[in-house]
Amino acid sequence: MIHQPAKIADYFCGQGHPLLVIAGPCVLETDAAALEIAQRLQQIMEKLKLQIVFKGSFDKANRTSLNSFRGVGLEAGLKILEKVRSETGLPVTTDIHESNQAQAVGEVCDLLQIPAFLARQTDLLIAAAEHGKAVNVKKGQFMAPQDMRHAVEKLVESGCSNVLLCERGTFFGYGRLVNDMTGLPQMRQFAPVIFDATHSVQQPGGLGGKTGGNREFVEPLARAAIAVNVDGIFLETHPNPDLSPSDGPNMIPLDKLESLLERLVEIHGLVSQW
Repeated sequence: MIHQPAKIADYFCGQGHPLLVIAGPCVLETDAAALEIAQRLQQIMEKLKLQIVFKGSFDKANRTSLNSFRGVGLEAGLKILEKVRSETGLPVTTDIHESNQAQAVGEVCDLLQIPAFLARQTDLLIAAAEHGKAVNVKKGQFMAPQDMRHAVEKLVESGCSNVLLCERGTFFGYGRLVNDMTGLPQMRQFAPVIFDATHSVQQPGGLGGKTGGNREFVEPLARAAIAVNVDGIFLETHPNPDLSPSDGPNMIPLDKLESLLERLVEIHGLVSQW
């Protein structure tokens, strides 16, 4: 099964198309915070000729601790995403955790994201496929790359022809993730592949009651993935990651994002010529 480019709003993701970047905060906080990030992403997109999708979660349903901030909720989160979309023109995406969220999210978002822990949930995939939008499935940290073909098949057979697969690391013992770069071309046989560079440096539960990480390894992993010829990069960013209510240790500071993407675009351009 050789994939065709996937269409997300007016973008095409796949061989021969510009790098797709899915970026934004881990969790949505306020209108103002989301717009600050989205407007900067829009500026970077215009300068670097990228395709950028704004990402923000309305609910972090798998936080380590019961007391951790989960988000603003479905209704408030979709209002923020709708505002980002209307004021910046950027396509938007968020993750769904339950089948009954798919319809509301599909009315606002251009891309529906399936969290890694839920990549095998058939009913969730079917619900996501039924609303005519592209779907991005994050590979479970416990799954082999070749097993992601089944997620693609579930979506295609349920009516979704625009599918992305996203690599975000594989469990390696307790509290650590690693990346097998050979898995990227394996998954690319089934659909365009996005490499999640920031979640790949997570240390699940590494800070006791919350997840840790090491952002200094984001760029080396992103460079390696683009050299292997992925179709896009997923990066979480925040003006002050250390104050982010979720995933701060993994995130790229917003003022460092443009220079990082500049280097990744250069590698992507070189690889595209081969």
